[in-house]
Amino acid sequence: MNIVCLDLEGVLVPEIWIAFSVASGIPELKRTTRDEPDYDKLMKWRIGILKEHGLGLKEIQETIRRIDPMPGAKEFLDELRSLTQVIIISDTFTQFASPLMEKLGWPTIFCNSLEVAEDGEITGFRMRCEQSKLTTVKALQSIGYETIAAGDSHNDLGMIRASKAGFLFKSTEQIMADNPDLPAFETYGELLAAIKEVL
Repeated sequence: MNIVCLDLEGVLVPEIWIAFSVASGIPELKRTTRDEPDYDKLMKWRIGILKEHGLGLKEIQETIRRIDPMPGAKEFLDELRSLTQVIIISDTFTQFASPLMEKLGWPTIFCNSLEVAEDGEITGFRMRCEQSKLTTVKALQSIGYETIAAGDSHNDLGMIRASKAGFLFKSTEQIMADNPDLPAFETYGELLAAIKEVL
């Protein structure tokens, strides 16, 4: 049995932190996993910036409510889900994901959780497991699934390489140049066709 594992941000929806960077006027928050391979370091840095500016969960959630999926993302996901099982494996957080999952038709998502104080300050975060994307793909394989994976960032490479087929989607020039053996696509039509070939 096959199961498709997709990244969320940059693949199905715009990057949440980039949207919040624009909304808050804090350019440093544009930094994402496309730029920083060390997710732990990236999140601690983001939390420090939020604290410095007195911003919390409420402000980020207000921005997320205004984010729409990328054009064609829901249709792509709907068609893919009619063909096989799909799980979104994301390093985002449950407190961020719900409004986006609603707009995508409630697909299954595995993600992490934020630690939030009573006043809404984000004080920390809890990863679901170590190397969550790679670990999840390996766990699915251990229970009899063959995985097909697609993502755009450094933190997707583990699950892409561990899968029977893996693709870069809307990635950066640098990541594509560093991984020339990985097929890279820019449109949902191309990605869907590539997945169909290996199903």
